[in-house]
Amino acid sequence: MHKHNTPPLVLVDGSSYLFRAFHGMPPLTNSKGQDTGAIYGVVNMLRSLVKDYAPTHMAVIFDAKGKTFRDDIYDQYKANRPPMPDELRGQIEPLHTIVKAMGFPIIVEPGVEADDVIGTLAKQATEQGIECVISTGDKDMAQLVSEHVTLINTMTRTTMDLDGVVEKFGVPAELIIDFLALKGDKVDNIPGVPGVGDKSAVAMLNGIGGVHAIYENLDKIADLDFRGAKTMASKMAEYKEQAMLSYELATIACDLKLEYVPTSLQMGEMDKAQLKTLFAELEFKKWLSEVSDGASNYAEALENNSAPDTSTPEISTVASANFDIDAYITVLDQGAFASLKAKLEQAVYYAVDTETTSLDYMQAELVGISFALAPNDAYYIPVAHDYPGAPEQLDRDWVLAELKPLLEADDQKKIGQHIKYDKNVLANYDIQLNGILSDTMLASYVLNSVATKHNMDSLALKYLGHKCIGFEEIAGKGVKQLTFNQLELEIASRYAAEDADVTLRLYEALNVLLSAQQGLSSVLNEIEVPLSSILAKMEQTGVLIDSQMLAQQSQDLAKRIIELEAQVHELAGEPFNLGSTKQLQHVLFEKMSLPVVKKTPKGAPSTSEDVLQELAAEYELPALIMQYRGLSKLKNTYTDKLPKMIHHRTNRVHTSYHQAIAATGRLSSSDPNLQNIPIRTVEGRQVRQAFIPQPGFKMVAADYSQIELRIMAHLSKDEGLLKAFSEGKDIHSATASEVFSVPLNEVTTEHRRSAKAINFGLIYGMSAFGLSKQLNISRHDAQMYMDTYFERYPGVLKYMESTREGAKQTGYVSTVFGRRLYLPEINASNGARRKGAERAAINAPMQGTAADIIKKAMIDVAAWMDSLGDTKDIIMIMQVHDELVFEIREDKLDTFVPKICKVMQDCVKIDVPLVVEAGVGKNWDEAH
Repeated sequence: MHKHNTPPLVLVDGSSYLFRAFHGMPPLTNSKGQDTGAIYGVVNMLRSLVKDYAPTHMAVIFDAKGKTFRDDIYDQYKANRPPMPDELRGQIEPLHTIVKAMGFPIIVEPGVEADDVIGTLAKQATEQGIECVISTGDKDMAQLVSEHVTLINTMTRTTMDLDGVVEKFGVPAELIIDFLALKGDKVDNIPGVPGVGDKSAVAMLNGIGGVHAIYENLDKIADLDFRGAKTMASKMAEYKEQAMLSYELATIACDLKLEYVPTSLQMGEMDKAQLKTLFAELEFKKWLSEVSDGASNYAEALENNSAPDTSTPEISTVASANFDIDAYITVLDQGAFASLKAKLEQAVYYAVDTETTSLDYMQAELVGISFALAPNDAYYIPVAHDYPGAPEQLDRDWVLAELKPLLEADDQKKIGQHIKYDKNVLANYDIQLNGILSDTMLASYVLNSVATKHNMDSLALKYLGHKCIGFEEIAGKGVKQLTFNQLELEIASRYAAEDADVTLRLYEALNVLLSAQQGLSSVLNEIEVPLSSILAKMEQTGVLIDSQMLAQQSQDLAKRIIELEAQVHELAGEPFNLGSTKQLQHVLFEKMSLPVVKKTPKGAPSTSEDVLQELAAEYELPALIMQYRGLSKLKNTYTDKLPKMIHHRTNRVHTSYHQAIAATGRLSSSDPNLQNIPIRTVEGRQVRQAFIPQPGFKMVAADYSQIELRIMAHLSKDEGLLKAFSEGKDIHSATASEVFSVPLNEVTTEHRRSAKAINFGLIYGMSAFGLSKQLNISRHDAQMYMDTYFERYPGVLKYMESTREGAKQTGYVSTVFGRRLYLPEINASNGARRKGAERAAINAPMQGTAADIIKKAMIDVAAWMDSLGDTKDIIMIMQVHDELVFEIREDKLDTFVPKICKVMQDCVKIDVPLVVEAGVGKNWDEAH
């Protein structure tokens, strides 16, 4: 960020940032449930401004409570804004207190808006020859931009000067008020002129002049080049009064009589004692060190502070050595390469990173490879930069042949960030990357799965306080974005070597934090890291698809979708676009007067999936729409798309498995998403029929039976549940027998269905209300069923209560193997968010333990398969939920299938037996 020679006056639109931080950040609470996200966002922004501009004069301006002069002019001004949420209202006072304690002048001027105060001060500063920077996210502030006034949006890291205004709005700063007056502003409810949009407003303003000039020359509008120009004059004439009112509302007052002037807004001393108390209370622990040194003001504190803080994994920043990107070395000749190779062979560990032409591991071509051995000791070996004038580079085949023994060695030395990708890329060149010591993406995920994004740029900022070179900064955006091979070598080398350097430092920083938390290192090193290599192999193998079968399914689905659409139109009594939310709202809630189940944040009746599901139980139309949506999604996502995803080299489809997305530890997949193919519908099962084995093989699906309920029995230690599972009873029938007080042999299908709903409902934290809806019974009966269940299985109730209580105390829950799920909202003041966290607290240990078990099973099954030698008779091809899918040669089925089940059942020991059921078939559906 540019720093001025003489620091500018910095004026901060506090109210704008308060709302943006609240709505733009994930909800954040401290361990007491106090909402802190908006405060965190605004304070973080203030810190950025102080770092970037080192101002001596600065003020933070907030809107005052109550009406302003604009409300007197127009009683509908800002009328469409919803009332301030309680979660935000409670953060205003603490924020004001922090801003004052930081030593920043704070302004709250009654009767006017923050914009007017800022406009007046900016104008005064300009008259006194003082440069001014306005920090805001509001577009109407663009009218204040001049040669001496610049806008900065700290949340998007963008600045706007005079040229920037024209680039963004199409008109100069002096016409911004006119622009807003014509097109209006929905946020502030400024009406504007109906029918005038961005293009017509820009055309009129640039073609004729401001609003007043346009009204003096209405006859000239017809000659302008924009759609609707011929009829615009009459529209403008009709709404002249509204346009003039809008002009007045959009104008920021720059002539207020204020009791202070720009030169009086000096940064003051910070109140260290108060800041310490506030930061500790709000649990902004990484900022405590900034106010613990000898600095008297906040700018000095930021300048001086380099103290490490390893207080908690959620918000700790580990200090690191400075980055010196000029120290990185580009390896262009064999002598430099030999020197690097010798260092790598001697290293205790090193970071490795590949640079390629694509994010798709099956398409990616290697452009270069980087290594880091210590902070600032990083290297880039380019092998395929082919832009005009690119310097000569080492031959790719030669480099890979030289590195192959090193990369394939089993000694655990290699560290990567999402190293599965690098492993897949190198596999395309017949190199098996072995000896993986760690993966920083997975380390961050294990440390706290919900606290941050786990990409390198986010981790570097969070744990190293370092902003990485962004790919878009060097390669551009969108369709014009360059691929890595087109980047100039000097730029590419710095970027690539920095990636390796950051990865190495992250490994060291995260290692310290993981070691401090009991059990987390083993989750990373014994589950996640070994698993990533197994997933890489499955991804490279892929799965066979019958594309002709899918083409036929697409035709059948298209026909059925058309029929459903016709049925919907007939029932509705009119044709309408089923994809249009507005039209659907009109048909369901206005025309057919169906009950409104819930509303959108803007107050309109919701047509979301769960709403339609509820209405579908009683009304035919929403039931048909649900069918229509389900089949359309199946067609678009699978039957149409899967054949296009078959790779030309392997004739298979290659998904990507993600280890660091689901908070509970579950794997997910994309391109295609294997977890989402419906299994309860005929059409969904037909899609699974298109997943087939190679000739001479059968598909085998091995699935854990009722694994989460078994884990519930283990965690709760409930004697009744343990006994039922140990005796091999059908758990739903056993529960039905207990809850409905009937002998086991007299349990009906209806009894069992209800017991199954109770068993699964409880592990997902379902309430009596939820159960009553699911079983279509009264709330009283549902409560009675639940009460009886807890009487029969008291250990379950005790487990649930102690788990909730433990989560409130520690802020997290754990799986059997030590994986943690942090629950930042477990003590939230908002009841709905708190209840959601409590439900997660009950379910996460079960879902997370189930995820750990299937991962351990994959590791053990892969080890057993390796022990068979170089066999092609069995391949592990998919993992979906609690199921592993294999292709097995037909004559080996009798040997391999029982062995798979045994390995999966024996991979962990818990208090009840794990049961694995395996199916065999000529396709996935038949095997499941």
